[in-house]
Parts: sequence; structure tokens; C-alpha cells
Amino acid sequence: MAKPMTKTQLVSALAEKMDTDKKTAGGALDAIVEIITEEVSGGGAVTLPGVGKIYCRERPERMVRNPATGEQFKKEADKQVKMTIAKALKDSVNG
Repeated sequence: MAKPMTKTQLVSALAEKMDTDKKTAGGALDAIVEIITEEVSGGGAVTLPGVGKIYCRERPERMVRNPATGEQFKKEADKQVKMTIAKALKDSVNG
């Protein structure tokens, strides 16, 4: 498995694709991340065309088990960030 792309590598690639400097590309990436974070934390969803949909899902209160001790306890309701991958991206990886 290949190593994941770092933020620095992503900013460099983005700057090259946008034909701009790294500072502008870094600012654009930071703005996109901030917008996604605000929208999802507020209960909304963001669709990135060709990539997928990022959304927040509420999980109900439930019983869970500690695997080390076997003890069962009640876990409070919480929220979980999920991402559904777009079919186009799946097809490009598998095709």
C-alpha cells in the first residue's frame, strides 16, 4: 500500500494544477476544510463531486462491551462523521 499524501504534497499538487503559488493553494485548501467542518458539525452534509458525500450521523444510546474485561455498559448517544464514496471514484480505482 502506498503512503498517504501529506498536506504539503497535496498543496504542491493543487498549486501545480491551479497554476498558482503554494500559498494560494494552501489558503484554498484550508478554506475548503473549514467550510466542510462548519457544515458537517452543524448537522449538514457536503457533496464533493466525483469524490463523495461527507455527513454527520447520530447514533442512539446502546449497550457496548469492554473486550478486555467482558463488562457491558451503556454508551450515551453520540454523533459520527461518515463519508459515502462516489461511484465515479470507485469505478476509477477498480477499473
